[in-house]
Amino acid sequence: MQFQDYYDVLGLPRDAQAEAIKKAYRKLALEWHPDRHGGAETAEARFKQISEAYEVLSDPNKRARYDRFGEHWEHGQEFRAPPGETGQPQAGAADFEAAFGAGGSPGFSEFFRSMFGQQYARDFGEGPKAHARYRYRGADVRAELAVPLTVAIEGGKHGFEFLAYASCPTCGGAGFVEPHVCPTCTGLGHVRLRKQVELKIPQDVRNGLKLRLRGLGEAGEGGGEAGDLHLTLRLEDDAQYRLVAEQLEVQASAPPWVAHAGGKLDVRTARGWVTVSVPPGSRSGTRLRLRAQGFSDGHGGHADAFVRLTIDLPRELSARQKALLDELAADANSSAGQN
Repeated sequence: MQFQDYYDVLGLPRDAQAEAIKKAYRKLALEWHPDRHGGAETAEARFKQISEAYEVLSDPNKRARYDRFGEHWEHGQEFRAPPGETGQPQAGAADFEAAFGAGGSPGFSEFFRSMFGQQYARDFGEGPKAHARYRYRGADVRAELAVPLTVAIEGGKHGFEFLAYASCPTCGGAGFVEPHVCPTCTGLGHVRLRKQVELKIPQDVRNGLKLRLRGLGEAGEGGGEAGDLHLTLRLEDDAQYRLVAEQLEVQASAPPWVAHAGGKLDVRTARGWVTVSVPPGSRSGTRLRLRAQGFSDGHGGHADAFVRLTIDLPRELSARQKALLDELAADANSSAGQN
Protein backbone atom coordinates (compact mmCIF):
# COMPACT_ATOMS: atom_id res chain seq x y z
CA MET A 1 0.00 0.00 0.00
CA GLN A 2 1.29 3.48 -0.86
CA PHE A 3 2.61 5.44 2.11
CA GLN A 4 0.23 8.04 3.52
CA ASP A 5 1.04 10.96 5.78
CA TYR A 6 -1.53 10.46 8.49
CA TYR A 7 -1.26 14.05 9.65
CA ASP A 8 -2.11 15.25 6.15
CA VAL A 9 -5.00 12.79 5.94
CA LEU A 10 -6.57 14.32 9.06
CA GLY A 11 -5.42 17.86 8.22
CA LEU A 12 -3.42 18.21 11.45
CA PRO A 13 -0.04 19.62 12.47
CA ARG A 14 2.47 17.12 13.79
CA ASP A 15 2.14 18.46 17.34
CA ALA A 16 -1.64 18.03 17.44
CA GLN A 17 -3.06 16.98 20.82
CA ALA A 18 -5.26 13.93 21.39
CA GLU A 19 -8.45 15.98 21.56
CA ALA A 20 -7.65 17.68 18.25
CA ILE A 21 -7.04 14.26 16.63
CA LYS A 22 -10.37 12.96 17.85
CA LYS A 23 -12.16 16.13 16.71
CA ALA A 24 -10.61 15.98 13.23
CA TYR A 25 -11.48 12.29 12.90
CA ARG A 26 -15.05 12.90 13.97
CA LYS A 27 -15.52 15.69 11.43
CA LEU A 28 -13.95 13.86 8.48
CA ALA A 29 -15.60 10.50 9.22
CA LEU A 30 -18.98 12.21 9.28
CA GLU A 31 -18.23 13.88 5.98
CA TRP A 32 -16.88 10.81 4.20
CA HIS A 33 -18.89 7.95 5.65
CA PRO A 34 -20.00 5.81 2.63
CA ASP A 35 -23.64 5.82 3.78
CA ARG A 36 -23.69 9.55 3.08
CA HIS A 37 -22.40 9.01 -0.45
CA GLY A 38 -24.54 6.11 -1.57
CA GLY A 39 -21.70 3.64 -1.09
CA ALA A 40 -19.46 5.37 -3.67
CA GLU A 41 -16.02 3.75 -3.98
CA THR A 42 -14.23 7.10 -3.64
CA ALA A 43 -15.98 7.80 -0.35
CA GLU A 44 -15.24 4.29 0.91
CA ALA A 45 -11.55 4.64 0.06
CA ARG A 46 -11.37 8.03 1.75
CA PHE A 47 -13.16 6.71 4.84
CA LYS A 48 -10.63 3.87 5.07
CA GLN A 49 -7.75 6.37 4.95
CA ILE A 50 -9.31 8.46 7.71
CA SER A 51 -9.94 5.41 9.91
CA GLU A 52 -6.40 4.15 9.39
CA ALA A 53 -4.90 7.55 10.24
CA TYR A 54 -7.00 7.87 13.39
CA GLU A 55 -6.13 4.38 14.58
CA VAL A 56 -2.41 5.17 14.39
CA LEU A 57 -2.40 8.76 15.68
CA SER A 58 -4.81 8.09 18.56
CA ASP A 59 -2.54 5.39 19.98
CA PRO A 60 0.51 6.93 21.75
CA ASN A 61 2.69 3.88 21.06
CA LYS A 62 1.87 3.74 17.38
CA ARG A 63 2.07 7.49 16.97
CA ALA A 64 5.52 7.62 18.58
CA ARG A 65 6.80 4.91 16.25
CA TYR A 66 5.19 6.64 13.28
CA ASP A 67 6.78 9.99 14.21
CA ARG A 68 10.15 8.31 14.60
CA PHE A 69 10.28 5.92 11.66
CA GLY A 70 7.81 7.51 9.21
CA GLU A 71 6.99 5.24 6.27
CA HIS A 72 8.67 2.27 7.98
CA TRP A 73 7.02 2.76 11.35
CA GLU A 74 5.44 -0.71 11.38
CA HIS A 75 8.83 -2.35 10.91
CA GLY A 76 10.90 -0.10 13.20
CA GLN A 77 12.22 -1.21 16.56
CA GLU A 78 9.72 -1.70 19.29
CA PHE A 79 8.78 1.48 21.09
CA ARG A 80 8.36 1.40 24.87
CA ALA A 81 5.98 3.84 26.45
CA PRO A 82 7.40 6.10 29.20
CA PRO A 83 6.98 4.82 32.75
CA GLY A 84 3.44 5.16 33.96
CA GLU A 85 1.98 5.34 30.46
CA THR A 86 0.33 2.25 29.08
CA GLY A 87 -0.92 3.77 25.84
CA GLN A 88 -4.35 3.51 24.35
CA PRO A 89 -5.82 0.50 22.57
CA GLN A 90 -6.50 0.55 18.87
CA ALA A 91 -9.61 2.34 17.72
CA GLY A 92 -12.49 0.17 18.77
CA ALA A 93 -16.20 0.35 19.39
CA ALA A 94 -15.80 2.48 22.54
CA ASP A 95 -13.57 4.98 20.71
CA PHE A 96 -16.06 5.09 17.87
CA GLU A 97 -18.92 5.95 20.21
CA ALA A 98 -16.83 8.43 22.16
CA ALA A 99 -15.70 10.19 19.00
CA PHE A 100 -19.23 10.46 17.62
CA GLY A 101 -21.12 11.19 20.80
CA ALA A 102 -23.21 8.23 21.83
CA GLY A 103 -25.97 8.93 24.29
CA GLY A 104 -27.58 11.86 22.52
CA SER A 105 -24.62 14.10 21.63
CA PRO A 106 -24.76 15.85 18.24
CA GLY A 107 -22.98 14.49 15.21
CA PHE A 108 -22.75 10.95 14.04
CA SER A 109 -25.35 9.52 16.39
CA GLU A 110 -27.93 12.08 15.24
CA PHE A 111 -27.13 11.32 11.62
CA PHE A 112 -27.78 7.60 12.06
CA ARG A 113 -30.72 8.14 14.38
CA SER A 114 -32.38 10.25 11.67
CA MET A 115 -31.86 7.40 9.20
CA PHE A 116 -32.69 4.37 11.35
CA GLY A 117 -34.73 5.72 14.25
CA GLN A 118 -35.01 3.52 17.32
CA GLN A 119 -33.14 0.70 15.60
CA TYR A 120 -30.01 2.84 15.98
CA ALA A 121 -30.80 3.56 19.62
CA ARG A 122 -31.13 -0.12 20.43
CA ASP A 123 -28.07 -1.34 18.55
CA PHE A 124 -25.60 1.48 18.88
CA GLY A 125 -25.52 2.09 22.60
CA GLU A 126 -28.38 4.40 23.55
CA GLY A 127 -30.28 2.14 25.86
CA PRO A 128 -30.00 -0.83 28.22
CA LYS A 129 -27.73 -3.66 27.07
CA ALA A 130 -26.05 -1.28 24.65
CA HIS A 131 -24.15 -2.95 21.84
CA ALA A 132 -21.35 -1.33 19.87
CA ARG A 133 -22.72 -1.99 16.42
CA TYR A 134 -25.83 -1.09 14.42
CA ARG A 135 -27.95 -3.42 12.34
CA TYR A 136 -30.10 -2.59 9.40
CA ARG A 137 -31.27 -4.22 6.20
CA GLY A 138 -28.89 -4.17 3.27
CA ALA A 139 -29.60 -2.09 0.19
CA ASP A 140 -31.50 -3.56 -2.75
CA VAL A 141 -29.54 -3.95 -5.99
CA ARG A 142 -31.00 -3.29 -9.44
CA ALA A 143 -29.53 -4.81 -12.57
CA GLU A 144 -30.39 -5.83 -16.11
CA LEU A 145 -29.61 -9.26 -17.55
CA ALA A 146 -29.30 -9.89 -21.29
CA VAL A 147 -30.75 -13.28 -22.25
CA PRO A 148 -30.44 -14.61 -25.83
CA LEU A 149 -33.84 -15.48 -27.27
CA THR A 150 -32.79 -19.08 -27.88
CA VAL A 151 -31.96 -19.45 -24.15
CA ALA A 152 -35.29 -17.87 -23.17
CA ILE A 153 -37.19 -20.25 -25.46
CA GLU A 154 -35.34 -23.41 -24.51
CA GLY A 155 -35.61 -22.61 -20.78
CA GLY A 156 -33.43 -24.20 -18.12
CA LYS A 157 -30.86 -22.14 -16.22
CA HIS A 158 -28.84 -19.13 -17.23
CA GLY A 159 -25.76 -18.19 -15.19
CA PHE A 160 -24.54 -14.66 -14.58
CA GLU A 161 -22.47 -12.68 -12.08
CA PHE A 162 -22.56 -9.14 -10.69
CA LEU A 163 -20.70 -6.92 -8.25
CA ALA A 164 -22.22 -6.42 -4.82
CA TYR A 165 -21.33 -5.79 -1.19
CA ALA A 166 -21.33 -8.65 1.27
CA SER A 167 -20.96 -8.83 5.03
CA CYS A 168 -17.29 -8.83 6.04
CA PRO A 169 -16.18 -12.43 6.64
CA THR A 170 -13.76 -11.36 9.39
CA CYS A 171 -16.01 -9.28 11.66
CA GLY A 172 -19.42 -10.53 10.51
CA GLY A 173 -20.49 -7.00 9.61
CA ALA A 174 -19.72 -5.40 12.99
CA GLY A 175 -16.77 -3.37 11.75
CA PHE A 176 -14.73 -4.28 14.84
CA VAL A 177 -12.78 -7.29 16.01
CA GLU A 178 -12.81 -6.36 19.66
CA PRO A 179 -11.27 -4.10 20.58
CA HIS A 180 -9.80 -3.18 17.19
CA VAL A 181 -11.09 -1.85 13.89
CA CYS A 182 -11.52 -4.85 11.57
CA PRO A 183 -8.41 -5.15 9.36
CA THR A 184 -10.35 -6.65 6.45
CA CYS A 185 -13.07 -4.03 5.98
CA THR A 186 -11.40 -1.20 8.01
CA GLY A 187 -14.57 -0.61 9.99
CA LEU A 188 -17.05 -0.56 7.10
CA GLY A 189 -18.58 -3.94 7.94
CA HIS A 190 -18.74 -5.05 4.31
CA VAL A 191 -16.50 -6.03 1.41
CA ARG A 192 -17.08 -5.94 -2.33
CA LEU A 193 -17.15 -9.17 -4.29
CA ARG A 194 -18.59 -10.87 -7.35
CA LYS A 195 -21.73 -12.91 -6.81
CA GLN A 196 -22.55 -15.80 -9.14
CA VAL A 197 -26.18 -16.77 -9.71
CA GLU A 198 -27.86 -19.58 -11.64
CA LEU A 199 -31.19 -18.15 -12.77
CA LYS A 200 -34.01 -20.54 -13.68
CA ILE A 201 -35.76 -19.10 -16.73
CA PRO A 202 -39.42 -18.57 -15.69
CA GLN A 203 -42.24 -19.96 -17.83
CA ASP A 204 -43.76 -16.49 -18.28
CA VAL A 205 -40.48 -15.03 -19.53
CA ARG A 206 -40.81 -11.92 -21.71
CA ASN A 207 -38.78 -8.87 -22.59
CA GLY A 208 -38.64 -6.45 -19.65
CA LEU A 209 -39.83 -9.02 -17.09
CA LYS A 210 -38.83 -7.91 -13.59
CA LEU A 211 -37.76 -10.52 -11.06
CA ARG A 212 -37.10 -10.09 -7.34
CA LEU A 213 -34.39 -12.42 -6.05
CA ARG A 214 -34.53 -12.29 -2.26
CA GLY A 215 -31.33 -12.04 -0.27
CA LEU A 216 -29.08 -11.42 -3.29
CA GLY A 217 -28.68 -7.68 -2.68
CA GLU A 218 -26.13 -6.00 -0.45
CA ALA A 219 -25.41 -7.42 2.99
CA GLY A 220 -26.98 -5.71 5.98
CA GLU A 221 -24.79 -3.82 8.43
CA GLY A 222 -23.96 -5.54 11.69
CA GLY A 223 -25.34 -8.85 10.50
CA GLY A 224 -28.67 -7.38 9.37
CA GLU A 225 -30.85 -8.95 6.68
CA ALA A 226 -29.48 -8.79 3.14
CA GLY A 227 -31.29 -6.73 0.52
CA ASP A 228 -32.86 -8.11 -2.65
CA LEU A 229 -31.73 -8.17 -6.27
CA HIS A 230 -34.27 -6.58 -8.63
CA LEU A 231 -33.46 -8.06 -12.03
CA THR A 232 -34.88 -6.89 -15.37
CA LEU A 233 -34.62 -9.39 -18.23
CA ARG A 234 -33.71 -8.03 -21.68
CA LEU A 235 -34.24 -10.55 -24.48
CA GLU A 236 -31.66 -10.28 -27.26
CA ASP A 237 -31.89 -11.31 -30.91
CA ASP A 238 -29.75 -14.18 -32.15
CA ALA A 239 -29.31 -16.13 -35.39
CA GLN A 240 -32.58 -18.04 -35.02
CA TYR A 241 -34.94 -15.59 -33.33
CA ARG A 242 -35.56 -11.87 -33.05
CA LEU A 243 -38.10 -9.51 -31.51
CA VAL A 244 -40.08 -7.25 -33.83
CA ALA A 245 -42.32 -4.81 -31.93
CA GLU A 246 -42.10 -7.19 -28.94
CA GLN A 247 -43.39 -10.09 -31.08
CA LEU A 248 -41.29 -13.19 -31.63
CA GLU A 249 -40.07 -13.85 -35.14
CA VAL A 250 -38.64 -17.26 -36.04
CA GLN A 251 -36.28 -17.73 -38.98
CA ALA A 252 -37.17 -20.88 -40.95
CA SER A 253 -35.67 -22.30 -44.13
CA ALA A 254 -37.85 -23.93 -46.76
CA PRO A 255 -36.48 -25.92 -49.76
CA PRO A 256 -37.50 -24.64 -53.20
CA TRP A 257 -39.99 -27.42 -53.86
CA VAL A 258 -41.87 -26.71 -50.56
CA ALA A 259 -41.95 -23.01 -51.38
CA HIS A 260 -43.27 -23.83 -54.87
CA ALA A 261 -45.82 -26.54 -54.14
CA GLY A 262 -46.53 -25.88 -50.47
CA GLY A 263 -45.83 -28.17 -47.54
CA LYS A 264 -45.09 -28.45 -43.86
CA LEU A 265 -42.26 -27.12 -41.64
CA ASP A 266 -41.60 -27.82 -37.96
CA VAL A 267 -40.44 -24.78 -35.98
CA ARG A 268 -39.91 -24.09 -32.29
CA THR A 269 -41.71 -21.13 -30.74
CA ALA A 270 -41.91 -19.72 -27.22
CA ARG A 271 -44.59 -22.33 -26.45
CA GLY A 272 -42.93 -25.40 -28.00
CA TRP A 273 -42.73 -27.13 -31.36
CA VAL A 274 -45.47 -26.44 -33.91
CA THR A 275 -46.05 -27.48 -37.52
CA VAL A 276 -46.39 -24.61 -40.00
CA SER A 277 -48.27 -24.88 -43.28
CA VAL A 278 -46.33 -23.18 -46.09
CA PRO A 279 -48.71 -22.01 -48.83
CA PRO A 280 -47.82 -22.81 -52.48
CA GLY A 281 -45.87 -20.13 -54.28
CA SER A 282 -44.23 -18.75 -51.13
CA ARG A 283 -41.19 -16.54 -51.64
CA SER A 284 -38.18 -15.80 -49.44
CA GLY A 285 -39.21 -13.24 -46.83
CA THR A 286 -42.81 -14.46 -46.60
CA ARG A 287 -44.14 -13.90 -43.06
CA LEU A 288 -46.58 -16.42 -41.56
CA ARG A 289 -48.54 -15.67 -38.38
CA LEU A 290 -48.73 -18.17 -35.50
CA ARG A 291 -51.42 -17.06 -33.12
CA ALA A 292 -50.63 -17.10 -29.37
CA GLN A 293 -47.26 -18.78 -29.94
CA GLY A 294 -45.16 -15.85 -28.69
CA PHE A 295 -44.02 -14.85 -25.21
CA SER A 296 -46.32 -14.15 -22.28
CA ASP A 297 -48.18 -10.85 -22.56
CA GLY A 298 -48.10 -10.37 -18.78
CA HIS A 299 -51.88 -10.74 -18.48
CA GLY A 300 -52.31 -14.50 -18.62
CA GLY A 301 -52.15 -14.77 -22.40
CA HIS A 302 -49.51 -14.97 -25.11
CA ALA A 303 -48.59 -12.69 -27.96
CA ASP A 304 -48.52 -13.91 -31.56
CA ALA A 305 -45.36 -15.20 -33.20
CA PHE A 306 -44.31 -15.09 -36.85
CA VAL A 307 -42.29 -17.33 -39.11
CA ARG A 308 -40.14 -15.59 -41.72
CA LEU A 309 -39.28 -17.92 -44.60
CA THR A 310 -35.99 -18.11 -46.39
CA ILE A 311 -35.69 -20.31 -49.47
CA ASP A 312 -32.63 -22.51 -49.18
CA LEU A 313 -31.39 -25.88 -50.32
CA PRO A 314 -30.92 -28.61 -47.75
CA ARG A 315 -27.30 -29.48 -46.94
CA GLU A 316 -27.76 -33.01 -48.26
CA LEU A 317 -29.63 -33.87 -51.47
CA SER A 318 -30.52 -37.27 -52.91
CA ALA A 319 -29.36 -38.22 -56.38
CA ARG A 320 -32.93 -37.83 -57.67
CA GLN A 321 -33.23 -34.33 -56.16
CA LYS A 322 -29.91 -33.28 -57.73
CA ALA A 323 -31.01 -34.62 -61.11
CA LEU A 324 -34.32 -32.74 -60.98
CA LEU A 325 -32.55 -29.51 -60.00
CA ASP A 326 -30.08 -29.95 -62.84
CA GLU A 327 -33.00 -30.50 -65.20
CA LEU A 328 -34.73 -27.38 -63.86
CA ALA A 329 -31.56 -25.33 -64.25
CA ALA A 330 -31.07 -26.54 -67.84
CA ASP A 331 -34.65 -25.71 -68.71
CA ALA A 332 -34.30 -22.23 -67.16
CA ASN A 333 -31.09 -21.58 -69.11
CA SER A 334 -32.70 -22.80 -72.32
CA SER A 335 -35.70 -20.52 -71.83
CA ALA A 336 -33.41 -17.57 -71.15
CA GLY A 337 -31.46 -18.26 -74.37
CA GLN A 338 -34.63 -18.31 -76.46
CA ASN A 339 -35.63 -14.92 -75.09
